Amino acid sequence: MPVLVYGIHAVSAALKKPKNVAEVIVSDEGRPNPRVAKILAQAQTGHVRVARIKKEELDKLSKGERHQGVVARLKEQAAVAAPTQDIVELIQALNRPAFLLILDGVQDPHNLGACLRSADAAGVDAVIVPKDNAVGLTSVARKVACGAAENIPFYQVTNLARTMKELQELGVWIAGAAGEAEQSVYQADLGGSIAIVMGAEESGMRRLTREHCDFLVKIPMSGSVESLNVSVATGICLFEAVRQRLAV
Repeated sequence: MPVLVYGIHAVSAALKKPKNVAEVIVSDEGRPNPRVAKILAQAQTGHVRVARIKKEELDKLSKGERHQGVVARLKEQAAVAAPTQDIVELIQALNRPAFLLILDGVQDPHNLGACLRSADAAGVDAVIVPKDNAVGLTSVARKVACGAAENIPFYQVTNLARTMKELQELGVWIAGAAGEAEQSVYQADLGGSIAIVMGAEESGMRRLTREHCDFLVKIPMSGSVESLNVSVATGICLFEAVRQRLAV
């Protein structure tokens, strides 16, 4: 099934690698606005085919999501996650401490997209998720990510616990976010090679995932709510790690 990318930011980001884009689709009604015109210029430069269809058909393609007048259809090989075996090569090629985000069972594509956007902004080297019982790089996730899905390496792994063990063997410490943790994210050392694990929207981390963490951290809560949305919590944890890494 082809993967569609829609929205100005997401399509523009996809066109930075034009060989991965099969076609760009825009409305045939009227003159394109300046932002869509810029997308069309990118497509022309990258020798990507442009299709023009009626706005109603464009609305159907995006399945109700806001497309901002432009949709891109990715080539099949560009629509999938990066090969799992590349994780080790990626970490070994870094000339600085690794910075990773692991999402254990996030189901909502809007949450995944928001997490990807935060991860990209924080300078995360890769995002790792399990293949089963978790959302992948859907069109909605790519749209919400505003281009981050096309920029940050994304790995779907068959056995998350085994992958975590492999990361530890490479010198990566693994910090899991959990409400019952004794130390807060502000007390923990997140400055070296680190992977931050965030759990699913309702259930949090699975037991086996939790057991493979080196330590747990929590976000201090002062109000009446017991937890934060996973994408909000992800942003808080990632940027605390950024603060510590910049202070080194």
